[in-house]
Amino acid sequence: AMADPSSFASPSCCLTRHLHLRCRADFGARTLRGTAALTARAEREALRCLVLDTRDVQVFKVTVNGQDAQFAFGEKHSFKGTPLEITFPNELRRGQEAIVEISFESSPQSSALQWFTPEQTSGKKHPFLFSQCQATHCRAIFPCQDTPAVKLTYYAEISVPKELVALMSANRDGEAPDPEDSTRKIYRFSQNVPIPCYLFALVVGALESRKIGPRTLVWAEKELVDKSAYEFSEAEAMLKAAEDLAGPYVWGQYDLLVLPPSFPYGGMENPCLTFVTPTLLVSIAVIKVIAHEISHSWTGNLVTNKTWEHFWLNEGHTVYLERRIGGRLFGEQFRHFQALGGWRELQNTINTLGDKNPVTNLVINLDEVDPDVAYSSVPYEKGFALLFYLEQLLGGPDIFIGFLKAYVQQFAYKSIVTEDWKNFLYSYFKDKVDILDKVDWNSWFHAPGMPPVKPTYDMTLSNACVALSQRWIQAKESDLGSFSSADLKEMSSHQLIEFLALLLLEAPLPLSHVQRMQEVYDFNAINNSEIRFRWLRLCIRSKWEEAIPLALKMATDQGRMKFTRPLFRDLYSFDKSRDLAVKTFLEHRASMHPVTSMLVGKDLKQDQ
Repeated sequence: AMADPSSFASPSCCLTRHLHLRCRADFGARTLRGTAALTARAEREALRCLVLDTRDVQVFKVTVNGQDAQFAFGEKHSFKGTPLEITFPNELRRGQEAIVEISFESSPQSSALQWFTPEQTSGKKHPFLFSQCQATHCRAIFPCQDTPAVKLTYYAEISVPKELVALMSANRDGEAPDPEDSTRKIYRFSQNVPIPCYLFALVVGALESRKIGPRTLVWAEKELVDKSAYEFSEAEAMLKAAEDLAGPYVWGQYDLLVLPPSFPYGGMENPCLTFVTPTLLVSIAVIKVIAHEISHSWTGNLVTNKTWEHFWLNEGHTVYLERRIGGRLFGEQFRHFQALGGWRELQNTINTLGDKNPVTNLVINLDEVDPDVAYSSVPYEKGFALLFYLEQLLGGPDIFIGFLKAYVQQFAYKSIVTEDWKNFLYSYFKDKVDILDKVDWNSWFHAPGMPPVKPTYDMTLSNACVALSQRWIQAKESDLGSFSSADLKEMSSHQLIEFLALLLLEAPLPLSHVQRMQEVYDFNAINNSEIRFRWLRLCIRSKWEEAIPLALKMATDQGRMKFTRPLFRDLYSFDKSRDLAVKTFLEHRASMHPVTSMLVGKDLKQDQ
């Protein structure tokens, strides 16, 4: 079996198939403490040991089928953590199962967990905790085979202060007073569909819910719950569209949870409970992100990349489905408009990373590379571009969705690599092998930079954005009077975002131009996070000093890495704001999400 360079586990020797977790969230100590009982199956004869991933986790005791077992930590690796080697009291025969129970405690500095004081929450009364395990952070909560090659079911019992609610990436299975502590209560969860460890998720806080559909509750702090229920009201329509495109939804519940502003991603597709950033509540990207996370219920959560080197299998297909849902809701021209926006986002990323950079390959090599450092829009947008190109090559959207549905059916509940995907593509389109053979597979998969071929895009909705951005790019000082607020009268918010994105692909505009743009369009007055983010980047790149405090505020008021990292990078590149950017980062570092603070620290050359 292909080894996963990001994990110490050897699933070809021994496979963990079920987890029974019992633990206590301790807000004073900022730890999760308890037992993780893993059902492990020997995959070869005479098995004597099991190696698990850990990162900054304490282990107090290990038993195998109730008997004490010896365990030892291996050598610590800079980002992979430390292997935990457990020796079985008796060897296992191939196919034999044992229950390996580990008493553990997570570290207050765990990279998977962010703990909030009451002051850092909307309600200001109660503390809050959330986890983010993708890609390799589950090992920073409890010892596990932290590779997407392994899938397991789980049952969990979580003890929390009784005024709080616990939720997990599983179906809720009731609650009861904690028999050991009358100030606490125990929430129970079961996940009966096998999942990779990166989809393990836990949140604890003063959460309320609103029902917005037959299988959907929205969860948030009281202050945000009604606004969230309103913004996410399309969820059931999108679930139905996704089922129509990809097949039945197998997870039962589809709930949404709104996290504190420091949540590092737009969304996270935790099964039964999608996590989302509150920046969506002031964004038109709400449909896009929810459609994306819903789509992961098939591509990613059901069919999973075997290692993070094949991450495009998760993300390319999910973006493809997300845009198909958008096409269902808003028409085919809109789908093409979003697709072209994705191509430009890919250009933007490759401009930043460099077109010879190996992390811009579709299939990457993660030997001694931290997946968090390699993360970018490439697997999303280069992956989507390949599928969109194939759709056009193989006969259009109706024909290609047949392939996607069959692909999900073929590999559901499994973990696969690119070769498996390509072999299935060839067998599904066996009458079109001559067409497939013309595809430059080697460049698509293994060459850095932009793809070898650009798909065809319907330009109807894009033309207005291109025309207006070109007017600004070509304008001389004497032309600035020709712009007025009427320029935007016919444009949607989606088109405004695209107009700004096009300007960001070019050399910075002269300062006089962005000042005039503010005069006529008043972008500073727009709270929509997607527009504000691009507008502030444009201002900083054109060296407008008045934008510095606004950009710093946006970079620190929320922690979504899509916004925070580029804003800090641009502020660092501008001599007038560099020192202030570093100073602001150092002041906020302690309250930032651990992964965000690590990556922004690298961007600002402040790695500890």
